[in-house]
Amino acid sequence: MTPRDASDDSRWSDLERPPLNAPALRRALVRDGGLYREVQVVQRTGSTNSDLVALAVKGDAEEGAVLVAEEQTSARGRLDRQWTAPARSGLFFSVLLKPAQVPVERWGWLPLLTGVAVATGLSRAAGVDTALKWPNDLLVTVGGEERKAGGILAERAGDDGVVMGVGINVTLKEEELPVPRAGSLALAGAVSTDRDPLLRAVLRSLEDWYGRWRAAAGDPAASGLQETYAAGCATLGRVVRAELPGDRSIVGEAVAVDGDGRLVIATAEGVQEPVGAGDIVHLRPA
Repeated sequence: MTPRDASDDSRWSDLERPPLNAPALRRALVRDGGLYREVQVVQRTGSTNSDLVALAVKGDAEEGAVLVAEEQTSARGRLDRQWTAPARSGLFFSVLLKPAQVPVERWGWLPLLTGVAVATGLSRAAGVDTALKWPNDLLVTVGGEERKAGGILAERAGDDGVVMGVGINVTLKEEELPVPRAGSLALAGAVSTDRDPLLRAVLRSLEDWYGRWRAAAGDPAASGLQETYAAGCATLGRVVRAELPGDRSIVGEAVAVDGDGRLVIATAEGVQEPVGAGDIVHLRPA
């Protein structure tokens, strides 16, 4: 689907959900020596990730390109799950990264890094306590219940790039939630749901963490990323079920995130098994 520019005449159709200010975002984020080279806001597209991957593969996007959509019609989460939300009810964006200084075997930390950046930025700008569910879900508390308010999807873009896609529910009301256990910043009591400063805070946090990680050649310990992720990870210390490829599952306590970004699960048999891919279900409250 071809993105439609955010200057579309219908952009003020919901006065409670004003459009993003693209020129102001560019002025705030694009600077000499910074990560971001371009910030484009479109009214509607299928998937910002798909669009930016295609641009990167064709050589039409540089590192630091940011594509934001007011509405996505074919958004995907992990395991190809659908992500739906009303127009301008959240932040839906993708960023192209090209960590040439980092060994490829450490690129698996990028989703976790993005999760730390998103949680940090939102905690500062929205005043909401956030937590991370391994590997890359953003959790908030609504009425004492832990709910998912955002997710992250990484996709390779050619040999030298990775597109990080982020979706965050900002102003969704209870009746608009796609599933009962979903949440939003508004439902979690955010002090601000103004998407412009929220997006600026998240992207600045991403620039900061990406710079630290890249300067450390992707070393998660030296950059502080591994320690920070573990401190904010709601999965650690919980009994979980890991649903793995090949219809296999394991149950145990999530005890660590190792140097490769894998979740280490201690089973009842006394085995510590690292999990690099799979769906994690929290079985016991923190």
